[in-house]
Amino acid sequence: MHTIGIIGGSGLYSMEGFEQSEERVIDTPFGKPSDALIGGEIVGRQVWFLPRHGRGHTVMPHEINHRANIWALRSLGVRWLICVTAVGSLKEEYPPRQIVLPDQYYDRTSRREHHTFFGEGIAAHVGFGDPVSSSLRAILKEAAQEEGCVVHDGGTYVNMDGPAFSTRAESEAYRNQGFDVIGMTNLPEAKLAREAEIALATLCMVTDYDCWHESEEDVSVETVIENLHANAANAQRIVARAVGQVPSNPDWPEHDALAPALMTPRDHWPESTARKLQPILERYT
Repeated sequence: MHTIGIIGGSGLYSMEGFEQSEERVIDTPFGKPSDALIGGEIVGRQVWFLPRHGRGHTVMPHEINHRANIWALRSLGVRWLICVTAVGSLKEEYPPRQIVLPDQYYDRTSRREHHTFFGEGIAAHVGFGDPVSSSLRAILKEAAQEEGCVVHDGGTYVNMDGPAFSTRAESEAYRNQGFDVIGMTNLPEAKLAREAEIALATLCMVTDYDCWHESEEDVSVETVIENLHANAANAQRIVARAVGQVPSNPDWPEHDALAPALMTPRDHWPESTARKLQPILERYT
């Protein structure tokens, strides 16, 4: 069965209309995911929730095992992935408690070897020029508008390592480069989802103005948490509405991303690596 994955805060799966049926702990070849996966149905569609920071927010951004998270979702048949994430705004016109749907990323991470499934004898280079599924992003845009939210369609998400917030110099540099929002988690999810042939789009929920905005207080945990709670209800309603609009047949371009990307001929694949990537490579074996 082709299912829908949702990565976000632990409160998302308490949304109205979600009928939980199971909780599954999955061990992956890349280690443990952030938490158990919560399965159930929304409007008759099978969905799997995964809190990226674990329940109780125990996993810091640089500690997230993104490969384990995406591998676990793909092993459960996920072919569409909605990410909900808190971001800092780099633009005056994107104030806290509004929503941005990014269509681009800028990579400022330092552990990129952890942001691919490939290596160990199997080479692949996925196309990533358009890293977000335009079809899924359109579904999220419509759902957000129908819920009366202020939503900005498109923009660049710059992904920093964290866990500290930006310096003023960094924040101003990102603004000067024209970036729109900043976060610590979503780019690795997008890269790995593309390799796993999962269509991904993200709801960026603005919590603060980073530290560049002179008339606002510097970003703090207290500010972020206050706005996180305000954004949570909107995110729940948008996701619940969007799930019903996702098609049942995975035939979007993202669902065939590996077809032109695999470089190593099948007869050269190390069997141990092929087994490790079985949920991702099954179509090509």
